[in-house]
Amino acid sequence: MDSVLQVTVDGFKFENGSGSCCKPMNNLDESCFTCFDESESQSDSSSPTESKVCSDYLPVFKYINDMLMEEDLEDQPCMLVDSLALQAAEKSFYEVLQDQSPPTSDQISNDLEDGSLGNFSSITSLHQPTSDIIGSPEVVSEESTRRYHHRDDDLEGGRKSKLPAISTMDELAEKYEEVLLICQKNNHGEASPNKTKPAKGSSNRSKQQKSEQPVDMRDLLMQCAQAVASFDQSRAAEKLKEIREHSSIRGDATQRLGYHLAEALEARITGTMATPISATYSRTSMVDILKAYKGFVQACPTLRMCYFTANRTIYELASKATTLHIIDFGILYGFQLPCLIQALSNREGGPPLLRVTGIELPQSGFRPSERLEETGRRLKRFCDKFKVPFEYSFIAKNWEDITLDELVINSGETTVVNCILRLQYTPDETMSLNSPRDTVLKLFRDINPDLFVFAEINGTYNSPFFLTRFREALFHCSALFDMYEATLPEEDDCRTLVERELIVRDAMSVIACEGSERFARPETYKQWQVRILRAGFKPAKLNKEIIKHAKEIVKQRYHKDFVIDNDNHWMLQGWKGRVLYAVSCWKPAKKICLLSYIWNESLYFLET
Repeated sequence: MDSVLQVTVDGFKFENGSGSCCKPMNNLDESCFTCFDESESQSDSSSPTESKVCSDYLPVFKYINDMLMEEDLEDQPCMLVDSLALQAAEKSFYEVLQDQSPPTSDQISNDLEDGSLGNFSSITSLHQPTSDIIGSPEVVSEESTRRYHHRDDDLEGGRKSKLPAISTMDELAEKYEEVLLICQKNNHGEASPNKTKPAKGSSNRSKQQKSEQPVDMRDLLMQCAQAVASFDQSRAAEKLKEIREHSSIRGDATQRLGYHLAEALEARITGTMATPISATYSRTSMVDILKAYKGFVQACPTLRMCYFTANRTIYELASKATTLHIIDFGILYGFQLPCLIQALSNREGGPPLLRVTGIELPQSGFRPSERLEETGRRLKRFCDKFKVPFEYSFIAKNWEDITLDELVINSGETTVVNCILRLQYTPDETMSLNSPRDTVLKLFRDINPDLFVFAEINGTYNSPFFLTRFREALFHCSALFDMYEATLPEEDDCRTLVERELIVRDAMSVIACEGSERFARPETYKQWQVRILRAGFKPAKLNKEIIKHAKEIVKQRYHKDFVIDNDNHWMLQGWKGRVLYAVSCWKPAKKICLLSYIWNESLYFLET
């Protein structure tokens, strides 16, 4: 399904799943829609110091600036959500034949208010514990009865509004002028504001709830989850009603936690995903994603530090390279690369030839690689501005199905495999006897890169048992909601977007879904270490100066409770002592050295 035809799109020739970028036929005027001080950015980049390489985040917002000039941006859905929704919707022909319709949303709400959900035999998620044995008719019957429904207003709102392109661009420019200016101020050392006072129009409901007698929301959620796990329908409905009385989507961190996890528990009980996953998928546009990205970067340094660590390490590796080939698994919109491109443009001796192979999951529709091609065109335009030679190819398919023959790797080039915060969405051994996750890591090793850069969420909520998984997800989500409570205003729409895109989607998957529908399967960084070692890599120590500079950026520009630390070759990022993200670098290992290292690491873990 990926690009198998030879076609020419806007001056780019795409052939056999890859594209080599030429000069675009329709170059946009670079002088228009500039929302930050380019002269200052250029003056800083003209004489970069070693400690500031890849630390300036302005190129990313210049890259987003160019994206906002595109006319059809408003109607485009989120690229990642589209891919994950396509994966979740894939069913076998037998499952489709056995499909049954779940109860309507009106029936569900009435049952919950009455404290009764009827006979549990009609609820797909609360049947007897499911089995992972392939081919079991009972498992197929249970999983096949789960459906995803969009609300009628979402279907009605899905029609594209035909507005003039000029008015759309002007409206977008007004929306995001403040975005780029705020991020520029944040880059010059102004810390992001802490929690501000709510707006005058805040809901009276949340104020009334706060004035009521306080409740232990975590305890209520755990009691509800225990009732769900033990198939106690009346107690589960009772606890859900109590949680909703003390929760609000616009409240404080605890109220928001209760609201969203209650939605996930209700979806698990009823076997439907009417809210909020399907609604999130239908409403989230590219413009909303950019707003959420801006808010996330402003409030939380984790993603920015992942990109900074990866880019700085790649830059040092390619200090004398003539050709740098980055194979980016999970490239999405290419937000990681603008800072690296600017750094390479100022490299002593001139920039190398930058080859990028963008790899993503296929999109829905007849052109599964269309959005991937758009990313290549954007990166090409950005490289032209900084006069960096650039070639781009792409592959749009499930990662475990990619073979080494599909990757064009030339001899003599410096090759880097890059995978940032995306491998958790690849199925593990609980889904297939031959773990797709290990298959992808083996592909990384077969590429034999000069460097493998890896970053992932440090999650412990991947247990096959629901109650254990819920407890760990509760602790993880509590830390994230508390983090946004301290860094974003309560009534800020951007905060709601960030929570919906970065917390609620994965929490809904972990709590409400089982089997192939549970697409988020995170692991701890020590579990990832075992997998990567088993795939044939050895750790490459991070430069101490990189970690030191990352700590300085976080200390100067972000909240005091953000923590950066290191554990051997891992750089850890956390909030109030809880590790949330981990970054590391790896190199291919010889078999003898690999066995020796695995033996030493095993002894170390046994001792600790």
